[in-house]
Amino acid sequence: MPSPNQTAPQPATRPRVVIVGAGFGGLAAARTLANAPVEVLLINRTNYHGFWPLLYQVATAGLEPESIAYPVRAILRRYRNANFLLAEVQGVDFTRRCVQTDVGEISYDYLILAAGSTTNFFGNNQIARYALGMKDLDEAQRLRNHVLLCCERAAVESDPTRRAALLTFAVVGGGPTGVELAGAFIELIRHVIRRDYPMLDTRQARVVLIEATNHILASFPESLQHAALQRLRQMGVEVRLQTQVADAHHDGLTFRDGSFLPAATVVWATGVRGAPLADALGVTLGRGARVVVTPHLTLPADERVFVVGDMAYLEGYRPGVAYPMVAPVAIQMGEQAARNIIAQLNHQPMLPFHYIDKGQMATIGRSAAVLDAFGIRLSGWLAWVGWLFVHLIALVGFRNRVLVLLNWAYSYFTYDRGVRLIFGVGAERQPAVVEYDEVNDH
Repeated sequence: MPSPNQTAPQPATRPRVVIVGAGFGGLAAARTLANAPVEVLLINRTNYHGFWPLLYQVATAGLEPESIAYPVRAILRRYRNANFLLAEVQGVDFTRRCVQTDVGEISYDYLILAAGSTTNFFGNNQIARYALGMKDLDEAQRLRNHVLLCCERAAVESDPTRRAALLTFAVVGGGPTGVELAGAFIELIRHVIRRDYPMLDTRQARVVLIEATNHILASFPESLQHAALQRLRQMGVEVRLQTQVADAHHDGLTFRDGSFLPAATVVWATGVRGAPLADALGVTLGRGARVVVTPHLTLPADERVFVVGDMAYLEGYRPGVAYPMVAPVAIQMGEQAARNIIAQLNHQPMLPFHYIDKGQMATIGRSAAVLDAFGIRLSGWLAWVGWLFVHLIALVGFRNRVLVLLNWAYSYFTYDRGVRLIFGVGAERQPAVVEYDEVNDH
């Protein structure tokens, strides 16, 4: 026993791992570190984790926002070494090992940056001003409000030209997000708007999918690209290939060839870049404003700082091509970064990141999808069932799975959407009214 004048030895403080971002990569890292001899602090600007692959269904009145979001604290409470901080990260002082937030500085021993991505408007302020993005719940709700407001305005519009513009929905980008959103818009027009607004001639309504290249779903095999294109056109989507957008306006889009598309709704579903935090770090950035990392997922000059998910630029998916900005990559990167931290603590060598490609899929409206996984290529109803199963299982929380399943079942059997409410974020936004003379001026 120590003498009265001696101080009893104190337990050593465990290293602190700070994780910035509660997306797929950040949560995967936190889960992997659950039983490690570290203290984990996860910082996020919202108090929830969002399941963004289903964001387009919130935007088209198919799901409630809370169906695809889950409280971060509820996720972390099962891990005794993990805590949560609601804060906006503004930068990092790598010399002092401090994360700078709007509530003060947070020190770290190891840092995992998993702040995700944002819409890339490629420096075009006009497009950023007039096009709607879809990268978080606020933007999805704003888009839903805007679409419903357009229908309300169209219902009382006497000028057929203006009414047609209010019922034109342009989606820029032929990737999975654009394809899924275009299909959802058509379903919304066919099964909801047609019945909710009997005074409207929905034959005037248009969904236009605009792609700069000569094919949609570029990462899919050619046979599935063709199947998706054929399905979209059968549904009534106008697919414009090899069409480049030059500018956006309050009343529509101008293309590089000088033509103009009158449209009150323009959704920018092409172009993604690293989160704005990447610009504030003062490190080397690759394409898409993504942070260049080593194969171990660390900064080249600091092995205690890891970058994962959409923020990380690491080539290796294909020669000269960085890993794609998708959830499976983020999850595997988050897990590998956490394992490499544990390796450092155990004085073992870190292992490089190797991505295990589990395939890809995209849904195309009701009862149709394309699937490319483990050598299996499917399109149609079977692929759609597979898409439903994978996304349902991947949702966080039993309650969310039940809510989403009930919503899907309701929509499937009734051809209806249950979330046709204009409220909250962006409810005050007024859709553009296209003047007849303005259309002719273009």
